Amino acid sequence: MELPIYLIGYMGAGKTTVGRIVAARLGWHFVDLDEAFCEIHGYTPAEYIRKEGIEAFRKKEKNVVEDLAELPIEKVIYATGGGYPCWEDNMECLHELGTSIYLRWKAEDLSARLMLTDLNERPILQGKNKDELLACILPQLEARQVYYEQADYIIDAPGFQEDADNILAEQIYQLIKSKTNRYVN
Repeated sequence: MELPIYLIGYMGAGKTTVGRIVAARLGWHFVDLDEAFCEIHGYTPAEYIRKEGIEAFRKKEKNVVEDLAELPIEKVIYATGGGYPCWEDNMECLHELGTSIYLRWKAEDLSARLMLTDLNERPILQGKNKDELLACILPQLEARQVYYEQADYIIDAPGFQEDADNILAEQIYQLIKSKTNRYVN
């Protein structure tokens, strides 16, 4: 398993929450690429998309990933944006930079998780009710599967339940531990 680790998956998959848990347990660094984007560019991804459009955002987002990859830090887990793997050659880029792990969820479970968040922070989901949200997620998730499933590893989510993030974190921790003994505390 090559380092660093990139967590990929749809919005609401738990990439940030799970990544923080696993990184803390390993004693590694954690970087949320959306937060890094905001620190570097002064806008959240949602603000930047509203201001400059999705294409401009995707270009800047890719630059952030490539710039961070040049830092001399090996033991790090990155949480990518949900659409990052689906733009141009980004999955190829992730394969060259490290190891990707896809957090795979059913659309219905993602919808239930996303309903618990502030949808205004997610431009394409703004103002949607439960049914509209699921209707939006289903085709997007289906279209993105071809990219997500190129990940080096796929972890299936346990379904919509309170401790789902902890279950995913444990699975990822065990995977990393089994593949990278020299890096684990």
